[in-house]
Amino acid sequence: MLSRIAKIQLVSSHPEVYEPCDDSFALVDALLADRTNLLQHRPSICMEIGCGSGYVITSLAVMLGLEGFVPYYLATDINPHAIKVTRETMGAHGVYAELVNTDIASGLEKRLGGSVDVMVVNPPYVPTPEDEVGSEGIASAWAGGENGRSVIDKILPVADNLLSERGWLYMVTLTANNPSEICLEMRKKGYASRIILQRSTEEESLHIIKFWRDSDSQLELKNLSYWTKLVRN
Repeated sequence: MLSRIAKIQLVSSHPEVYEPCDDSFALVDALLADRTNLLQHRPSICMEIGCGSGYVITSLAVMLGLEGFVPYYLATDINPHAIKVTRETMGAHGVYAELVNTDIASGLEKRLGGSVDVMVVNPPYVPTPEDEVGSEGIASAWAGGENGRSVIDKILPVADNLLSERGWLYMVTLTANNPSEICLEMRKKGYASRIILQRSTEEESLHIIKFWRDSDSQLELKNLSYWTKLVRN
């Protein structure tokens, strides 16, 4: 029987690369649960920000590829070792993605602006001292700064810029990140959202949130902007 996701025994590793863990499994399970919608959505470009071991982007490619559907895949990571490991993981599963060693999507905004149909992100969400954010090696995979939001708050406007009009964003968050506030910030940008998977472990409570552009949210935003300008004038 063909596996519908990446096989954990075929996932490559490196001492300085984050290995698949509860958050990775939760994100892949959320994608798998939404697989029928993803296939109907027929994305042209799928992107992962912070690919780590490559488990998530490989799983996405495998689950869509089983139906003979092959979008263009692209993944980024600030850790050069993660790029190498992801390439090995994808190769072991017979799938391919363009891999870019960069911080979030630096250098790609102009090329990819408004064209990404599906974006997946398992960001550094663990609350840590700010000086640990963006550190080299494996710490870059989890160090999220105050409330675990430093990197998340940088990713949100980038995602808004890269996502197409029909773009979907799947993001892992922790209770400490204040997911409702994240949803509110994205609503201000014209996105609807829902938690498509919630999972508690001994150490954390994870929420996988799906965002999509919503005409009602965008109209609400335009009306709010109009009345704000009117009041100020």
